Amino acid sequence: MSDSNKTDVTNPSTFILLGIPGLEMAHFWISIPFCTMYAVAILGNFTILFIVKREPSLHGPMYYFLCMLAISDLVLSTSILPKMLSIFCFNSREINFNACLTQRYFIHCFLVMDSGIFVAMALDRYVAICHPLRHSTTLTNPVVAKIGLAVVLRGGMLAVPYPFLARRWPYCRTNIISHSYCEHMAVVKLACADVRISSYYGLSVAFMVMGLDVLFIAMSYIQILRAIFRLPTRDARLKTFGTCGSHLCVILASYIPALFSFLTHRFGHYVPLHFHILIASAYVLMPPMLNPIIYGVRTKQIRNRLLRLLTHKGT
Repeated sequence: MSDSNKTDVTNPSTFILLGIPGLEMAHFWISIPFCTMYAVAILGNFTILFIVKREPSLHGPMYYFLCMLAISDLVLSTSILPKMLSIFCFNSREINFNACLTQRYFIHCFLVMDSGIFVAMALDRYVAICHPLRHSTTLTNPVVAKIGLAVVLRGGMLAVPYPFLARRWPYCRTNIISHSYCEHMAVVKLACADVRISSYYGLSVAFMVMGLDVLFIAMSYIQILRAIFRLPTRDARLKTFGTCGSHLCVILASYIPALFSFLTHRFGHYVPLHFHILIASAYVLMPPMLNPIIYGVRTKQIRNRLLRLLTHKGT
């Protein structure tokens, strides 16, 4: 095995994913919650898409952005979970070099898209609460389509350099990736070349996307809170703020694991490797599972439509 790990070619034909080093004996048991998360993500996001499509009253900007988020989460989880489960359940650890780079591209692309969708949702809430009379004329269907296209293009273009740079590196150390998927830093560590450009680009994208998006969302909610506190009654304030509750919960469920994973990578040098991998997996896999649950539970229109659908099927 040790001889096969060394390679003198620029691009190895395959990489070997180890899964979660140190927890190999528990791989099968780890696969159970991961498989459950994937099943919930698939069922929940398809349910959101189905309900919004079937219910004409939900054909509005907020729900269009929610459908974009559901599609993005479906692609993101599907690009990772099937291969991860094959490692845990069947010990199928090989992944083609091009497939690995494609997986990396999808991860970066759709994580950036998710962040952009959160910004679009914050814009929708800002206009709806701060300028309610102009909401229908400001966020028209063509405007929503342009915002969606901009979100998709931004995610796709910012993710292009990652596989492009990785393809140019020589991999003369090993083809073993100590991770359960082709995570960026795990692949970077295999290259025997100067990877500072990739590191600087990754940091700049992280700060540009996370920093600017969080700043825009924070500014939107500062204006929203100012508008809410100007309402005359406590019930009106609570009802109006309740329309933002789902969006805030989804943002926290996505950004907090991302921030924690980033900090453990940069500063957690004494954190066990298996903890790094579990956090990185949760960062990518938990939001696609939680987002439809949060919106299904907290959004009255979706909850009522789902209850009517289940009641109709039951009768």
